[in-house]
Amino acid sequence: MKKLLYLLGPLLLAIIVVFLLNKWLGGFETPGYVLIGIGEWSMETSLVVFAISLVIGFYICYNFFRVMGWLVKMPKQLKNRGKRIKFNRSQEALIAGLVDSAEGNFEKAEKALIKHASHSGAPLLHYLTAARAAQSRGAFEKRDEYLKIASDKAPGSDLAVGLTHAELSLSGNQFDQALQTLTKLHSIDPSHASVLRLLHQTYQNLGDWENIRKLIPTLNKNKVMMEAEIKLLEAEAFSNLLKQAAERGNAQEIQTLWADIPSYIKRMHGLSAIYFAAMINAGASAKVEEELTKLLSVNWDETLLVLFGSVQSEDSAKQFAVAEKWLSLHSKDVVLLNVLGKLSIKVGEPQKAEDYLSQSIQIEPTVQAYQLLGDVLFAQNEKDKACECYKYGLELASSEIVSQIDAVS
Repeated sequence: MKKLLYLLGPLLLAIIVVFLLNKWLGGFETPGYVLIGIGEWSMETSLVVFAISLVIGFYICYNFFRVMGWLVKMPKQLKNRGKRIKFNRSQEALIAGLVDSAEGNFEKAEKALIKHASHSGAPLLHYLTAARAAQSRGAFEKRDEYLKIASDKAPGSDLAVGLTHAELSLSGNQFDQALQTLTKLHSIDPSHASVLRLLHQTYQNLGDWENIRKLIPTLNKNKVMMEAEIKLLEAEAFSNLLKQAAERGNAQEIQTLWADIPSYIKRMHGLSAIYFAAMINAGASAKVEEELTKLLSVNWDETLLVLFGSVQSEDSAKQFAVAEKWLSLHSKDVVLLNVLGKLSIKVGEPQKAEDYLSQSIQIEPTVQAYQLLGDVLFAQNEKDKACECYKYGLELASSEIVSQIDAVS
């Protein structure tokens, strides 16, 4: 309607102008004439005819040049229109691909996304979404291919593509591949929160606690995790490092590692027990006996008490005497009574061993107490009593196993 108005408007205006001009000139006795001469050639006409010709000529020229301008612009307009159509289709394909992915139609989503990616205003989204779809259907080679194209099509998107690649590698249990990608990204941006978070997850999956230990200060500095989470991660990292050192059985390595652990981590429940157990298993229990004794004096803990009883002391009599002093404060402690029974045997006090183990059984029967008491009685040639203790111990162990099975089922 607008185009028709633009076309007929000037014509209507021209007719009105001619009509008014003709009426105005008709009011004169001599309406005038126009003479145009060029060389020997001349043309004479009335002023009315000239005016009408001038207006019509202007209208024709105006529309001629307008049409010519439209024809010149037409190829570009057609091209832009085609681009708009393709762009709209790409947007529809992106939406359809996201919907299909959400519904689990991964192959269909992948095809739709890739077909229209080149015409999209955001091809990166198409290829990243297609990569996720390929990952979901187990097509890892296709996934990597789409990620490479995404990187080529969208310069400057290395971080986004790399993070997607690392995330997908992690979810596909390709930890070495994820680590390779994240190491490269970490060199590009050492403080990027998502890179640090994924790097931490990768190290955890690989069991690389030494690198997690080195990463913790950066995680804390960049507020990637809350303070409480950082402390728990530190405790987990150091406890696993202690366990790994214990497996290697190097007492010096264990001691050096323990010295590097912050005091607030050392105070966390269970960590000191791992250290003492590692030193005892490494054959260096004498080096930690004094430290373990001091810790038990201020922080009574049954696990540490059992470890104290396992220490191969250079002075067993002193070790036994220290344990007996604790009895005044913890006379009904079954674990302490068992430890005293064990240490009594070590220092050659079978009667005390029998007394302590009997007290322990009266308070709370345990398999270990029956086992130790049976050994003491057998050594004293009281074989019937010893066999009776072994029998009770086996029955108790059997009932505990049955209880565990019932709890699981």
